[in-house]
Amino acid sequence: MAILGEPRQKRNLIPLKKALERGGFGRTKAYELINEGKIIAYKMGGQTMVDADSIDAYHMSLPRIEPGT
Repeated sequence: MAILGEPRQKRNLIPLKKALERGGFGRTKAYELINEGKIIAYKMGGQTMVDADSIDAYHMSLPRIEPGT
């Protein structure tokens, strides 16, 4: 709960179905990444919402395949 006067950062939450499309992975892989702490998710009622920025950060953390290997 935010305290009055404190700045609040808005989370960029998207439903799990949209997160699967954005991430390019399936439901099982998504929950694996959530459990490993590689992407961030929240429960909103009965729906799983994923922080879209954490998907982008996960993609940025992936290692590059070096040419010739």
